[in-house]
Amino acid sequence: MPIQRCDIFCTVIDNFGDIGVCWRLARQLQQQYQMQVRLFVDELQALQMLCPQAVLLPYQQLEHIEVYRWQPGNSGDDQCEADFSPAAIADLVIEAFACELPAGYIDAMATVATHGKQPHWLNLEYLTTEDWADDCHGLTSMHPGNGLRKQFYFPGFSPRTGGLLCEANLLNERDAWQADPQQRATLLQRLGVEWDTSRNQCDPLLISLFAYQNPAVAGLLQALSMSTNPVLCLVPEGKILPQVATALGCAPLRRGDCLQQGNLTVQVLPFLEQRDYDRLLWSCDLNLVRGEDSFVRAQWAGRPLIWQIYPQADDAHLDKLEAFLQRYSQTLPPALATQVLTCWRAWNQPDSAHPDWAALLAALADWQQDARRWAETLQQQGDLAANMLQFLQNHSD
Repeated sequence: MPIQRCDIFCTVIDNFGDIGVCWRLARQLQQQYQMQVRLFVDELQALQMLCPQAVLLPYQQLEHIEVYRWQPGNSGDDQCEADFSPAAIADLVIEAFACELPAGYIDAMATVATHGKQPHWLNLEYLTTEDWADDCHGLTSMHPGNGLRKQFYFPGFSPRTGGLLCEANLLNERDAWQADPQQRATLLQRLGVEWDTSRNQCDPLLISLFAYQNPAVAGLLQALSMSTNPVLCLVPEGKILPQVATALGCAPLRRGDCLQQGNLTVQVLPFLEQRDYDRLLWSCDLNLVRGEDSFVRAQWAGRPLIWQIYPQADDAHLDKLEAFLQRYSQTLPPALATQVLTCWRAWNQPDSAHPDWAALLAALADWQQDARRWAETLQQQGDLAANMLQFLQNHSD
């Protein structure tokens, strides 16, 4: 029997990555597979940043998705206006990033299971390239109290994982966008970016900069300011702004501010909702991204990227970073691979070797070809939503 209803539970921990992934998945399941989707989230403010039409109410409908504010309780006393009765339980229940489902919801799942077929219960995990994800993808755990089965579902970069989120028409839209410079110009104008080509004589190198706090930004901006060609660096509002201001020696930056230093122009953009952010990534020659959601979207952009991974205790994130770099750099020419690896590591470990930003920028054309090839490689393993539904079909009772 096809899956018709899906409930997604999300608690916001990693800034916008958790809700960013869940909101994209909810939209794709509803729009592409016509599912009835309920999204439960504890921080509506985070969703509102990605989806400006969202309001801070206990319940609302957004793009045909039912969105509930869900406040997990410490002792099972979750606060949520949704119906958690057995009749309301979905065919597919997604527990995103190991958040804990409401106790009442689990009890209702157990009741459903005693009267027929257990709902599919997936724990959608964080993205990693490490080898252990291949072995853990699809593993089952049993609830100690009621015997309900839960399966672990890992996004990833190998055929043994679940792949990456990618809507059906995403890459066609990207290609059409990148083939039409006017669309880029229109977007930049709408975002308040004014680049006077008559004054500046040529199009600038376009860079997007979305990052956590990062002391390495000073070296990057200095190198960009000394570029022989004009560089326009677009910085969506976020955690990196204070360090950008310090590096430029200016007052605290705000939305719309525009500063010039040497051949570098820095402009602060508003925080962008997901569709506009995708288009910004498609438009830029180099994208610096952070976390998980923007990292994946930058890869689909088919443009060179540098990732700032979310830092974890004991530097556990660095193993994840290295695992990805080993895979990502395999097809790069050796000299370019060395530059890319050095800059990525320096961006994530300020104490590592000094990066040669100028050399990296000079090699962007070669890197561009490989970035496109990398996106095509990822496409071959299918997208996460389609893979997930196939996985459930293969594991149906």
